Amino acid sequence: MTAHEEARAERPLIGITGRRYRLSLIKGADQRYGDRCIDSFMSDFATRIAQAGGVPVHLPYDADAVEVCRWLSGVVISGGQDVHPACWGGDPSGVGDVDPRLDPMAHDVARDEYEVALVRAALERGIPVLGVCRGMQVLNVALGGTLVADLPSGQVSHLSSLAAPTDGAADHLVSFEKGSIAAELFGEHATTNSWHHQAVDRCGAGLVVTGRTGDGVIESIELPGGPALGVQWHPEWMVSADPTMAWIVRAAAERLADRCGPDLQRSLS
Repeated sequence: MTAHEEARAERPLIGITGRRYRLSLIKGADQRYGDRCIDSFMSDFATRIAQAGGVPVHLPYDADAVEVCRWLSGVVISGGQDVHPACWGGDPSGVGDVDPRLDPMAHDVARDEYEVALVRAALERGIPVLGVCRGMQVLNVALGGTLVADLPSGQVSHLSSLAAPTDGAADHLVSFEKGSIAAELFGEHATTNSWHHQAVDRCGAGLVVTGRTGDGVIESIELPGGPALGVQWHPEWMVSADPTMAWIVRAAAERLADRCGPDLQRSLS
């Protein structure tokens, strides 16, 4: 294989974010180490990224956002707990003083700060970003957007009682804007799963809304002219193959090819 062929065959490294909590929360864990922390990542992301041809890389908060983006070709901001309202100008009065290391669903400022920095560093380098559920909200907040703190109940069930994996219920039909990345991936509509009570409100700088459910809740956002896509559902927990997972791998592979081109030319000269 020639050097050019090797560069084209290289699989893109795609970073995936997770959360951090104490080992004592794991049933059966040795309590002598209970106050030590463990980093947790949803393995379904890694599995689907690998299946699509990428190389998944789990990112702890200690992986400096700027430095790690020197190596990554794609970034996935995963789901999880609410983004702290202090990050987006919301009302912090209702936020309890709960240690996120002892409750994985408590607000985690360290995670918020890391993922916001990672989004900004990735976009600055032209690295494709996929934001999933909370991750879509982080993408929006990183660019100065705001959130709906708590969706009222209505005609569409956003906080589903269905267990993962699932393709969702018929009421959760998302309609996409023509010409968007989402429309290219899904067509005009798609039924998706849904497990969220917060949502994007005002879009951050440059972001546009490209998908909504029938009640107007924002379900996908994009950065026109830039490789960024946020989806409010969980593609890694769809029973069907969700094309957003293939999109991040494909976009990352294109980024890798563009980056390797000049380097390869210099190495051959």
